Amino acid sequence: MDQDSHCTGERELLEAVSRITTSSTTSSSDEEENHPKAEISRQVRKENPEKDDMQDSSATLSPNSSMTTKELQEYWRNEKRQCKQIELLFEIPSTRIVEHHLSKYVMYKIIILQTGSFDSNKSVIERRYSDFEKLHRNLLEEFSEEMEDVSFPKKILTGNFTEEIINERKLAFKDYLRLLYSMKYIRRSKKFIDFLTRPELQEAYGCLRGGQYTKALEILLEVIGLQERLTRGNPVAIVPTLCAIVVCHKDLENPASAFEYGEKALSCLRVHSSHRYYIPLLDTMITLAYELGKDFLSLQEKLEEWKTKKDPVRVFTLKELAVREYVR
Repeated sequence: MDQDSHCTGERELLEAVSRITTSSTTSSSDEEENHPKAEISRQVRKENPEKDDMQDSSATLSPNSSMTTKELQEYWRNEKRQCKQIELLFEIPSTRIVEHHLSKYVMYKIIILQTGSFDSNKSVIERRYSDFEKLHRNLLEEFSEEMEDVSFPKKILTGNFTEEIINERKLAFKDYLRLLYSMKYIRRSKKFIDFLTRPELQEAYGCLRGGQYTKALEILLEVIGLQERLTRGNPVAIVPTLCAIVVCHKDLENPASAFEYGEKALSCLRVHSSHRYYIPLLDTMITLAYELGKDFLSLQEKLEEWKTKKDPVRVFTLKELAVREYVR
């Protein structure tokens, strides 16, 4: 009788375990069937030619989904607003008041640091209120939904140069940049990247056109690190800057340094042989390799291979291309 009781208890335990397992499986299955997945086609931004870099993987929308149009729109808005863990930090430690002829304005010093990095990786730029205002206006034109909850310090008629107002704006602009960078579409947009790099690049290319290669190189080397961090996933975007650095080093008779940056530029163009910089860069690299006693035959082969595939066209030199960048 004890044995029968033991068998009965064992059977009951097995049945209970079976019920729990079945219930868990059914619940999981039901949850999977009832969970709507969404496949949202990403709109490629007109200003970014690298469309693959602008796309993110997303779930698939089931034909049997019960999501309403309103729910889908809300899902899309949330998806586009999706934030990420900050990789760049923005600090505004100080300001300076500039008086130029009849104008007077505040310049905000912006330090951009990579998370977890030492100060050697920091970038330092200066922007004024009107620069921030222009950025905000441009972003609103393209990212109206994402910018719905982004506040911007309003203009005031008096008191712009008081310590209180300046300190308030320092904090506001710091939070503003942090928030913009946290939104994936905005941080990848040309308008946001241009705000952080274009003034310095314009100055550098102006120096290059004027033959001030040392000054141009100094600025370009400061900008390229920030460009690399901002355009991560789209290496082609930094090719013009890398090539400008090559031109400066070459004209300053630093062939080894020129070759080093040329190799970086070529690696960015590995699968972009139709890029306007590809052939001029190859030509320059062949000259540098020959001068440095490096292997130039493999580069020559790539050049000949390209020529057999393309119709003969007028190709600018690397320097000719560089001086045409950022011409107003």
